[in-house]
Amino acid sequence: MIMTSLVIFDCDGVLVDSEMLSASVLKSMLAEEDMPITDEIFRQDFLGRSFATAAGRAHQRFGRPLPGDFQLRYRECLLQRMESDLKPMYGVHEVLENMTVPFCLATGSSPPRLAASLRITGLSKYFEGRAFTAAEVQNGKPAPDLFHYAAAKLGFAARDAIIVEDSEMGVQAAKSSGAKVWHFRGGAHVKHGFDIPTDMHVDAKMEDMGEVYSACVALGLCRAPTVG
Repeated sequence: MIMTSLVIFDCDGVLVDSEMLSASVLKSMLAEEDMPITDEIFRQDFLGRSFATAAGRAHQRFGRPLPGDFQLRYRECLLQRMESDLKPMYGVHEVLENMTVPFCLATGSSPPRLAASLRITGLSKYFEGRAFTAAEVQNGKPAPDLFHYAAAKLGFAARDAIIVEDSEMGVQAAKSSGAKVWHFRGGAHVKHGFDIPTDMHVDAKMEDMGEVYSACVALGLCRAPTVG
């Protein structure tokens, strides 16, 4: 049995099914700025990255920076979409309700977006005092800083954790932290084709939250489902 002291969840694309909403809003707004992007550019430059890093990639790609108010307008538009369309990942409440080891989340999202995501999907109650964002560290994903920071805040080392991630940048950061890495493939964006490279090694692939729950039960990280 794998000895694991802590489970760290990414938020977007793992706890909440948000990445296709983000892609839709971002592609529309960038097109209005005459900075059109394809699905592949979204995967390479934006998926799993902090906004600051993604903005830098856009600047490099198009030879000019995003407008100064772009981030604020993007967050406002995305929040409107989230209020109407954001859903928790199917089965995630059952996983979190039954965890038997410490767990937390570590996300590249901004604190306001994270707060909205948790509120809208009813997940806030699980992460009070244990939700960490890239704003709290010097380097966001794909650097491992956030995972080291999140683990340390709960009194552990990242190498003693399992990290559940969906994106290439997140998986890269998790691997660099020394943790065991589960690639979560249940989000709409993965089914759309926003997958990690086929040669990127992970410790396990989880197709949905049902598989995450079963794996956690098998490792003693979750209580088994009640029968009857």
